[in-house]
Amino acid sequence: MKSKCKSLHVFVPLLIFCLIFLGAKPIKAQEAENEREFDYSEKGERGPKKWGLLKEEWAACNNGTMQSPIDMSNERVKIISKTEKRNYRASNATIKNRGHDIQIEWFGNAGSTFINGTEYPLRYAHWHSPSEHTIHGRRYDMELHLVHRNTDPNVKNNIAVVGVLYKIGKPDKFLSQLMTNISSMMDKEQEERNLGMVDPNDIKMRNKRYYRYMGSLTVPPCTEGVIWTINKKVRTVSRDQVKLLREAVHDSAEENARPLQPKHSRDVYLYGPGVTN
Repeated sequence: MKSKCKSLHVFVPLLIFCLIFLGAKPIKAQEAENEREFDYSEKGERGPKKWGLLKEEWAACNNGTMQSPIDMSNERVKIISKTEKRNYRASNATIKNRGHDIQIEWFGNAGSTFINGTEYPLRYAHWHSPSEHTIHGRRYDMELHLVHRNTDPNVKNNIAVVGVLYKIGKPDKFLSQLMTNISSMMDKEQEERNLGMVDPNDIKMRNKRYYRYMGSLTVPPCTEGVIWTINKKVRTVSRDQVKLLREAVHDSAEENARPLQPKHSRDVYLYGPGVTN
C-alpha cells in the first residue's frame, strides 16, 4: 500500500478534482419529502428495489452507476495525506419528523465544509438506523448525515454529505439535547418544532481521517454526483437513543437504511495527515 501511495501522490489530487468538479451536471433534485411515496420494506411494492420504477424522475435509483451507500474496503482505498477544514457555528434550527426520518434544518449561516477550496454551506442533518455505509463489511447501529449544498450554478456537484457512524455505547450528547423534542413528535408525520440556536459543533464530528467517494442521495430521487465524506472514527450512541429514533418514525421506516449499492469500479479515498492504512 505504501509504494502505491507514493506513485499516486502526484496525480491522485488532480484526478479527484476532475472527477468531483468536472464529471457531472449541477444537482438540482431535492430528497423526496413525502414518505408515503416510498418505504424501506425489503419485499414491498415501494421498497428500495422498486424505487426506480415508482417515478420516471427516480430512475437513477435502479439504473444509476454511482449509487450510495457503499462499503469502505481496503482493496480499493487510495491514500491522500491531507485534510480539509470545516467551520460550523450556531444558527436557528427546526426539527421535523419526515415520516421516514428525523431531520434538523438550519436557517441562516450554520457554517460550511470546504472541498478543494469550494465552500459547501450546511443545510440539514438526519439519522439512519442501522448505518447505511459499512466499513470492511461491518454495519453500525446508526449513521448521521450532514447535508451541505452550494447554490452557485457554476459548481458542477453542489451537494456534499458528511457521514458519521455510531456504535452502541455511551449516549450521544448531541442527541441527548433533542430527546424531548423527538419524543413529542412520535408517529406525527410532518410535525415540526423550533429548536432555537443549535451549534453543529456539538455533534463532535471533527476527525482528521475520513473516506471520500462520489455517490448519490440515498433516498429518491437517488440523484448522482454527491460528494460523500465518511468519518473514519466511529462514535457512540445509546440503545435508548436509537430506539427513540426508530419509534418516532413510521413502522415502514424503523430501519431506514438503504441496502449497499454496487461500486462499479469507483475508487474510495482515505484522507488524513500521514495515514498509512
